[in-house]
Amino acid sequence: MRFPLPVSYFVVQITALPYYTDASHYFEAIRCLTWPLLLDSNQPASHFGRYDIMMANPQAVIKVGKGQCQLDTGQGFTACSKNAFDVIAEQLANFETINEGEEQLPFYGGAAGLFGYDYGRELEHLPSVAIEDIALADLWVGIYPWAVISDHETQQSWFVSHLPEHYNDKLLARLLATDSQVVEDQNFSLLRKFTSNMTAREYAQKFARVIDYIYAGDCYQVCLAQRFQSQYQGHPWHAYKNLRKRAPTPFSAYMETDAGVVLSLSPERFLEVKNLRVETKPIKGTRPRGTNTESDLALRDELYNSAKDRAENLMIVDLLRNDISKQCLPNSVDVPELFAIESYSNVHHMVTTVTGHLASKDHILRLLRGAFPGGSITGAPKIRAMEIIEELEPHRRNAYTGSIGYISCHGAMDTNILIRTLVTNKAADAKGDIYCWAGGGLVADSNWQAEYQETFDKVNNLLNGLEEDCA
Repeated sequence: MRFPLPVSYFVVQITALPYYTDASHYFEAIRCLTWPLLLDSNQPASHFGRYDIMMANPQAVIKVGKGQCQLDTGQGFTACSKNAFDVIAEQLANFETINEGEEQLPFYGGAAGLFGYDYGRELEHLPSVAIEDIALADLWVGIYPWAVISDHETQQSWFVSHLPEHYNDKLLARLLATDSQVVEDQNFSLLRKFTSNMTAREYAQKFARVIDYIYAGDCYQVCLAQRFQSQYQGHPWHAYKNLRKRAPTPFSAYMETDAGVVLSLSPERFLEVKNLRVETKPIKGTRPRGTNTESDLALRDELYNSAKDRAENLMIVDLLRNDISKQCLPNSVDVPELFAIESYSNVHHMVTTVTGHLASKDHILRLLRGAFPGGSITGAPKIRAMEIIEELEPHRRNAYTGSIGYISCHGAMDTNILIRTLVTNKAADAKGDIYCWAGGGLVADSNWQAEYQETFDKVNNLLNGLEEDCA
């Protein structure tokens, strides 16, 4: 079901649905539609999230690849003379206004999708050194006039739509069908184990180069990552369902495009806007989980008391305070929670909360554009760190360390940082290559062996989980 784009959408209709704890229930019902997207809080296993948001059949798609912005409103992609953020703003203006005071849900229709790390090339002048070998667009954002939303705090679900009644009836029938909506497609398996794009020796050499740059005064911190690659057969959705059980995280996402699939098990929020309040929660500082309660608590305490990790965290907090202050009201930027420890299935993380306030919802897209990509995964200062990343990492990051999220028509936004993320290099129904990245922030007193091991600590549960079913 693909609908012609109206001049403006209908007034939003909200219909209550039966509540299910597992986002897969409703997503399975719409996954066969065009360009499905799941924003997954991974409840009840993840104790930091709240909402699942599911959507498909966008009325329009904006994508950017190789510096070209294109728009598809149902007749195929055509080149745009404007930048992607301006096109997104124009598309959001087509929606009917939600009356002030009626907003209760996080998303009432709007823009949602991928802002890949390499979209940063459209925002800043960067060198071209690393190999670009993944077909997925740097930006892929759909304009979605309807969604399914589950609130795990109130245990309620809704169908939200700006479409005409007869289309709503068709979608509701699909969502409420008693017969199974599960698509019968081939199960996922790897064809070989993952291999990295750098050896331990090569990582050590690149690490040394970063330290040289730090002592030369080029930067304070650089986030250096290695990339793991394998080949697969079957459908990536089955891989995602496996991984979300192994690594339940509150900012997970599953997204299909015409050139590849994104599977994200991210624990990190990039930017949220709710009632004009801005929140970002950078992660800096990691320890593996212990093998027993005593060792686990010791590692948690070690992270909390680490002067090095606190200093590293503060570097990025200062960077993000500066980034969001450009759009926030004067004197509104604050740090209400510093050095909190969040524990996940495989690691402990040090997380700080930074907040601010916007004057109006007109600043939301400017906020995202001005702060992108997130400073927690570049280093500081940001642009010089990105230049060094381009020099030292053998391959472009593509989606990794970009963001997936939504911008609602009523003036709300939530986006993640695409860490703990895998990307396929083919559409969902084809065998192909699959990639996963892991990195960490390097500072003057970092130890290369510890940093190298940390990259494996962060993604071993993902890689090992998929390798268990290696064909």
